Amino acid sequence: MSRARDVVEVVARTLADKPDAVRVTERDAKGQIFVELSMAPGDLGRVIGRQGRTAAAVRTLANLGGELDGRKVTVDFRDDD
Repeated sequence: MSRARDVVEVVARTLADKPDAVRVTERDAKGQIFVELSMAPGDLGRVIGRQGRTAAAVRTLANLGGELDGRKVTVDFRDDD
C-alpha cells in the first residue's frame, strides 16, 4: 500500500457522507501508481468539487505522496451506479 493511496482514502472518507462506501484500489504498472477511487454517486460530486478544484487538490496530494516513494501517481474517480 502506497502513501498516495492512503492520502486519497483519508481525504475521500473525510468528505463522504457515506464513508463506508468509499473504495480505493491501487495498481502498479511500469513504475507508476494508478489509484482508483469509487464512492456513492452523491458523494462523488463532493470529492470532485466545483470546477474540479477538490479533485485537483486530491491529485496534487497523491502526487506528493508518490514523490516520497519515487513514483508518479494517476488518480481516477469512478462513480458507483
